[in-house]
Amino acid sequence: MFVDNNYNNGLNGSNNLNSNARFLGITLKPRLILMKSYKNLWLEICSFDNLESAFYKARKGKSKKPYVLEFERNLTQNILELKDELLLQTYHPKPLETFILRDPKTRKISKSDFRDRIVHHAIVNILEPIFDKSFVYDSYANRKGKGTLKALQRFDYFKRKASENNSQNCFVLKADIKHYFDEVDCGILLKIISRKIKNANVLELIEKINANFRTQRERESNFERNALRQFNFSIFR
Repeated sequence: MFVDNNYNNGLNGSNNLNSNARFLGITLKPRLILMKSYKNLWLEICSFDNLESAFYKARKGKSKKPYVLEFERNLTQNILELKDELLLQTYHPKPLETFILRDPKTRKISKSDFRDRIVHHAIVNILEPIFDKSFVYDSYANRKGKGTLKALQRFDYFKRKASENNSQNCFVLKADIKHYFDEVDCGILLKIISRKIKNANVLELIEKINANFRTQRERESNFERNALRQFNFSIFR
């Protein structure tokens, strides 16, 4: 069982309250429904078309990078090799590359190999539509149709509502969870994913990638955010 977050659409995109939800001190009434599970996703993740789509997503903003150009020179062959590794379960993520970033604070950053980032996008391509419908309505990070601008518009709506159209003082809490991206419990995360995803191959692949992140975390590096980790954290929220 899980809470059907469609009730969050009571606070809908037009910023109007409907009869299914209330806000600011009045209880929302979620509807409990049976959770649907998905079993036959492995071949979708490993398909050539999905891996090709994942390549173009991983390439976005980096098309001139040498490692991208190298992969693209033999694109079809490289995708077929990656597909075979996934299907034969011989795929293993490479150790993360670590470098120093000064912006201006000096930090040690670890990032995934480009080939591994393609796999991350391939997983997210298939799993994101399944999980997105159960996310809280007012979650805006790394979601289609959401983003920073929509979040600001939503904040402005709540600000105007709480301040009675800017005529009264109101309070805003600005908060952040320290090291949130580094401290998510991967065991709990996998249990959450497995409530819907029943395919052992998919779960094993996600665990294999998460284990690679855990190994790097023990070396006290920060991680460059990537598609799979950002998707994982949306689920964990």
